[in-house]
Order: sequence, then structure tokens, then C-alpha cells
Amino acid sequence: RLIAAPLLVCTVDHLIPATESLRGGRQIAPMLRLLSGDLVLDEPDDFDMADLPALTRLVHWAGLLGSRVLLSSATLPPALVEGLFLAYRAGREVFQRHRSERPHEVVNICCLWIDEFHQTAQDCADGAAFRTAHMEYARKRIAKLAQAEVRRRAQIALLPDTWGSLKEDERRKEFARLVLEQAWQLHQQSDNCSTDPVSGKHVSLGLIRMANIAPLYDVALAIYQQGAPVPGVRIHLCVYHSQYPLLLRSAIEQQLDTLLNRRSKDGTDPALQRPALRALIDAHPEPHHLFVVLGSPVTEVGRDHDYDWAVVEPSSMRSLIQLAGRVRRHRGGAVEWANIVVLDSNLRNFKALDKAAFCRPGFELDDAPFSLKSHRMRDLLAREMRDQTTWAVDAQPRVALTPGKLFPGRYLVDLEHARMHDTMLPRTTQASTTPVLRAASLHWAHPDHLWLTGLLPQYQRFRHDDIPREDVALLPDDNEETLRLHRVEDGTRRGDKLYVPVHESLCHEVPQARLQSPSVSPWPQVDLMAELTTLAQAQGLSRQQCAQRYATASLPASREGWIYHPTLGLTTRK
Repeated sequence: RLIAAPLLVCTVDHLIPATESLRGGRQIAPMLRLLSGDLVLDEPDDFDMADLPALTRLVHWAGLLGSRVLLSSATLPPALVEGLFLAYRAGREVFQRHRSERPHEVVNICCLWIDEFHQTAQDCADGAAFRTAHMEYARKRIAKLAQAEVRRRAQIALLPDTWGSLKEDERRKEFARLVLEQAWQLHQQSDNCSTDPVSGKHVSLGLIRMANIAPLYDVALAIYQQGAPVPGVRIHLCVYHSQYPLLLRSAIEQQLDTLLNRRSKDGTDPALQRPALRALIDAHPEPHHLFVVLGSPVTEVGRDHDYDWAVVEPSSMRSLIQLAGRVRRHRGGAVEWANIVVLDSNLRNFKALDKAAFCRPGFELDDAPFSLKSHRMRDLLAREMRDQTTWAVDAQPRVALTPGKLFPGRYLVDLEHARMHDTMLPRTTQASTTPVLRAASLHWAHPDHLWLTGLLPQYQRFRHDDIPREDVALLPDDNEETLRLHRVEDGTRRGDKLYVPVHESLCHEVPQARLQSPSVSPWPQVDLMAELTTLAQAQGLSRQQCAQRYATASLPASREGWIYHPTLGLTTRK
């Protein structure tokens, strides 16, 4: 299937073995696929910095095999694009020498830039020619973005300095109170909500984005406990992150995909006509309804969702720009008021004041030159943003470098550009901060062909996680009435799986009473057992077999086990 499909759509994990395999022939199928097709990489700047070496080797190998490469993203930094071009050019040079009709000619790669404004093509013989052409494209794009209507405006919400003295659980409760207050403030702006023509109620769909799942879980429980910020408000809360059983997460995403499709030809809001939302609006008498998605970074990319507003816990400029692309995504028209609130810092900052805060996710390191002098957004934004009450959020800070020297310890966007340049391009000095990472990323610059051996993949593994993980599955009991947690282990033979019951010892269910609130209710309503039954019937499987395939999750290993609720997903128990 990997080789024969006319059009292969997959995660990059299926192709990385082309350059990562050390034994067993796992490289053969992806290598043959690259040999017979072109490579399209969606959101390559979304990869962790530690995964860029593997991505660069893949692009280099595409050049070796004569494939063409397309990079697709709204937030591609110049250093990443240039580094991948240089890797591709090094591979393409070998391909031309051995497979071209004119093997002795200088490599001159046709490069094409496409966006919503214009298209540019140019032959680039080396990195300098590519850099000039790319920066000219970026300059034109920035000029067009500056003239476009402003559909996303952001403002900063200050956080109390006293949070540093609070215990972690108290700080998360205060965080829940703060983000709900900010959501209520955004909802009250006329640009950020719709009036239901049937009931006259005010309705908005918004996103509260948090950086990590563990605090998100506690914040969700705190929202149920605290309730709406003022009387007359109904909060419909959807918790959305990666640690759900696969089928349950898929069902949530399907409903969000439908509800957050706001495209309309007549100017009305189609969300208000969806039966699922219509039933919730009619079921509660409050005049204000806030449909809130409390989500992790999975909300930022890959989802065609249109929110009215967003409240953001910051981690990087890239994250902020990508998330802003989900606000008023399907609807035109300039806005006069802020529809995005960026918190002045994140929860990690208050946990360890002397450590990196904008990391995991983010680009900051503990040591200079990639450590920030301040972790307050009011200090980290460019001056033209700080001096305004609200500012327009678009891709300008990411697609082009600001003139002059970068200050990675002072500005958030400079930190991202500096780290990308340090990783993907040759240094002007002999200083070394990430030697293994650079050795893998800059393989095209080394004449000894070290990158074609199995050495670097062992030092810099793709998607390497320092945190041990365990696979679990929710399987029906003997009566197929309830789901019980099982640990998934390898059997004695290759491919066999053993399902060890651990529900009684390691699964700690959240009491339903903790989700009872007079002004907060869960949405969407998803029944995992019902979803399993439907899918099992469609695929001709038993519910047990279906659950073994689709009711699984990969979680951080924990001796204390995991906390589970169908509405909240799974998280590690402390």
C-alpha cells in the first residue's frame, strides 16, 4: 500500500525509515516510494527542533532520488527553508551526476514560491541565489500582508506577580478563573459573537489554548467547580487534547469539524443552524452562550476550524500565529476590537522562575544565548506591538528576518529565528551549543558522508522522547457493558499483543459529581461504547477487536496510574 498507492497521504513517520533504518530492511518501502514520487511536507516548521536532522536527511534523500519537494506552511522561517534547500541541492547534485542527460552541468534547481497573492519561479544554482530569491518573495508577501484587512487583533492580559507564591493547584484554579473572565470580555464585543435569530440569545465559539495537558486537565475541573464568571452565562466546555482513546478523539474532532465550519454564502452564521448546537442553545435559558474549546497545541495546526475568539497561553511566536489562523478563518471583514487575548506569561514560568519557560513546546533553552531575559510578553514583543493597545496578528514576524542583528535573549521572534539559523545553517564562529543536532542537520556541508551511515540516527532519533511511554487500551468487559483499562504489551511472537487488565489498580476515574455545575455543561456529547459499536458493525469486527485497534492511547508511564473521564480524556496521576 505504501508503494503502490497513486497518491499516498501519511504521516512522515512512514517515510523517515528511508534514512533511519539500521537493520531489517525497513528502509526499502519508503525509499522506493521516494524514488517513484514527489515529496510534499505539510507544516515542516511544526517539527520539534530535535527532529529537524531527520527531516533534513529525508529531504536530502529526495534530492538523491530525483524527487521534487514541496514545503507548505504559512509560517516558514527563512533559515529552515534555506537549510532544506541546501540539503536538497546536495542530493540533487549527486542525482544529476549519475542520472542526468547533462551530468557535467552545474546544478541549477528550479524553485517556485506560491501564496495567495502571487507566484514566483527562479532557477537557483546555490544557497546565495536561493536566499536572495526567497527574501525577495518574503518582502513582497509582507507588503501584501500589511495591506490586507485585519481579521485578528490581539491584546495582552497581565498576570499577577503573586502567582509565584501560590501552590500549583491554587495557581491552576486562578488560571481557570482568569481565562474565563477574558473569554467573557471577548464575548461581549459585537465582532466576537452572533445573535441567534430564533431565540435572540448571544452565542460565540471560542478557544482557550494551553501549552500542556497536565495543567489543562486541572483547569477543566476548576472551570466546572467555579462556574460561569457572571450570572446569565452558560459555558459549554469541550476539552480537546491528544491523550484520548483514538476513536474518542476522532469522534470529538468530527463534531468540531462540522460545528466550526463557518463558511456561508448568505452572511448568516451556519453554526447556529447545526442541530447539535441548536439543541444546547434551546435547552438552557441563559441569554449568553459561550461554546469553549479548552485545548492543547493540537488545536493549532491541521484543523480547519473557525473560532470567534481565542485566549492563549503563550509558548512561541509560531504557535501564536498558527493559532490566530483559526480565528475568523472562514469569514472576511476587518475587526476593530481584539479577538485574541495573549496571557502575559505561561504557567511554567511560575513553576521555576530561573528556568526556561517558553519550552516544551517552545524554542527557549536554559543557557545563553537562547535563554530569555524576561518571560513577560509585554517585554518580548517587538516595540511596534508593545506600544499599541491591540496589534494585528499575521505571519510577518516569521516569514522574514528583521534588518540588523538578532537579539535572541530579548525578543521572542528573534529567539526562534536565531535557533533555526543555528541549527540549519553554517555558523560564522566556532562556538558550539548543539553539536550533535547540527552535525545531523548540516550533513550536506560535510564531505565525509557521515550522514549516509547509521551513526547519526542513533545519536539523534526521530521523535525521541525522554519520557517513557506505555500503550493502553479501553476494552469492553465480559458483558460488553463497560470499558476497562488494559496495558498493551508485546507477546512472545512478533506482532502479538497482550492486554493486561489494570483498571482496578491503575485507572482512577473522575467522579461525575466533579463535573456537575449549574452554569457549565460538557459538549459535544460522545459515547465511546456507541462509537465502538457503530464502527465494529461497519468493519465486520467484534467490539473487542474494534477496541483493540481504535480505543488505544499512548501515555507517559506512571507507577501511580492514570486519571480518566470520557469528557476529559486521560492524564497521568501524580
